[in-house]
Amino acid sequence: MRLSSLVITLAILCTAGVLCFFGASLAATKIEEYSETGVAMALSDAGQDWVEVEADGLQVRLFGTAPSEARRFSAINAAAKIVDGARVIDRMEVLKPHEITAPRFSIEVLRNDSGTTLIGLIPEEMDREDLLKEVERITKGSVTDLLQTADYDAPALWQPAVDYAIDALGSVPRSKISIAADHVLVKAISDSAAEKRRLETELLRDVPSGLQVELDITAPRPVITPFTLRFVKDAEGARFDACAADTSESRDRILKAAEAAGVTAGSLCTVGLGSPSIQWAAAAERMIRGLNEIGTGTFTISDADISLIADADTDAATFDRVVGRLENSLPEAFTLHATRVETEETTGGPIEFTAALDEEGKLLIQGRITDELSRKTTESYARARFGAEAVDMQARLDAETPAGWSLRVLAGIEALSRLHDGTVTVTPEKITVAGNTGFESARADVARILSEKLGEGAEFAIRVRYVEELDPLKNIPTPDECISDIRALNSANKITFDPGSSNISAASQDTMEKIVELLTDCPPFPLEIAGYTDSQGRETMNQQLSEQRAQSVLNYLMSHRVRVADFVAIGFGEANPIADNGTEEGREANRRIEFRLHTAETALEAEEALETDDTSSAEEDAAPQTEDEPTDEQN
Repeated sequence: MRLSSLVITLAILCTAGVLCFFGASLAATKIEEYSETGVAMALSDAGQDWVEVEADGLQVRLFGTAPSEARRFSAINAAAKIVDGARVIDRMEVLKPHEITAPRFSIEVLRNDSGTTLIGLIPEEMDREDLLKEVERITKGSVTDLLQTADYDAPALWQPAVDYAIDALGSVPRSKISIAADHVLVKAISDSAAEKRRLETELLRDVPSGLQVELDITAPRPVITPFTLRFVKDAEGARFDACAADTSESRDRILKAAEAAGVTAGSLCTVGLGSPSIQWAAAAERMIRGLNEIGTGTFTISDADISLIADADTDAATFDRVVGRLENSLPEAFTLHATRVETEETTGGPIEFTAALDEEGKLLIQGRITDELSRKTTESYARARFGAEAVDMQARLDAETPAGWSLRVLAGIEALSRLHDGTVTVTPEKITVAGNTGFESARADVARILSEKLGEGAEFAIRVRYVEELDPLKNIPTPDECISDIRALNSANKITFDPGSSNISAASQDTMEKIVELLTDCPPFPLEIAGYTDSQGRETMNQQLSEQRAQSVLNYLMSHRVRVADFVAIGFGEANPIADNGTEEGREANRRIEFRLHTAETALEAEEALETDDTSSAEEDAAPQTEDEPTDEQN
């Protein structure tokens, strides 16, 4: 009986053991299937289809060749979101970067009236000082050196290409010359078609053997409408308010006649398209000589209409004689309207309209307007030109204003819109525009507007002064100035990130906004955004984090409509420390973002640094990891 009970007990225990074994095996299999399937789906959703997943018990092994260290790190993070990170075993490899090739040496030579600038990458063996001295000797002006160097051998035709380009620079004062190892491109502006042909012949005469030379020489002429010339001679002397010519020969004839009448040599006269007659220069010469003989006054040629206004003290006999001669000698296409100003006694106070534009852009309108409709029209027109909030209308109604008054008022406001600050005064006799401008063409623009809007016979005076400090093109900061200002902002309140993250901290939002504002006023230029961390944590993780942080800064600028086409974001990890990583203060200093001009040389340095980092990473992966190794969460 006892034996039978013992046998039964043993049978029961064996059966239970077998059931437990199969139950445990089934559970382990289910865990493996869940882990493998879940991780594979997560990687697929993250676009990491190159990763192979294999579950072995509680461990999940990842295999495959990652396109970059960043993609490898991303795959590990995606798997760790499904299973415990301690169960993820990394068996992935990283695709090695291509070997660094020799850089492409090139120079961009930019020459204009303010000087010559050299930008590009040249061999380190090249005599840089001799090159700069030769450019300064040929151009007889200032030279700005923005060249970078690289320690590679110069290509075979490099020196002949440079010598040819620098020699060509002496023939083209307004030009851009692009120099490569076997190719030179010369872009230049000439004054005429004949000058263009002469330059092309000269530049193609002595091309070195084997060197490809491409010429792009233009002789542009702007379209001027209406085609306007305005000449003034008064107590202040003789001068042009506007001068247009149809050819360079016509310009020379007009300026020669003007200098004989007292105009200072070197006056501006624009060669352009739009002349109403091939006899433009002949008409201008006769009018200049005629006004010089009359004494004082103004004449305006607007297309084929000529308006001559002589001052009140002009001798009547002289006036009649000169006008009669002009009417009989001017080319057929032109029509002359001549008047002599006569003074009249007025009663009831002057009829006058004034508009004053201050340096802040505020416009004060005073004086007389014909009726309510004219006042509303004038105010609407002014708001459209100067801004709705900038106009202060204080003009009063006066039904006694002369015919055409509203047209004269609107023409005066349009002329004033060409100035930075100034006034326009409208009276029955004339319109006077005075003030300051940052555009060299403003005086001619005002003359064309008044001449076109008021028609022949209208008298107006222009006292517009060009102020270089107001010229927006003169005040654009250089790339070096922009980078210097960005560095100053970053130094005062440096860009920081949330711990262990690429998210820009709230404390740095003000700095980022100021950098956006600064870059908005800068010209396009290549900017390198470099990220760095301290030395805590794995070197590969630090490099990846620094790259993500640099990219975050670039993304912020892009999202705020900064032009980032020439910007690059590069992560250097713990390389190039600027302080001791053994102290908290030092580590904080090493966690940083730097800004610098991105050139071929800095790009080469970045590639070398990243290649060194890849080598260190491979050695680091081969070394055993200890449990108390610090993480990158502090970076």
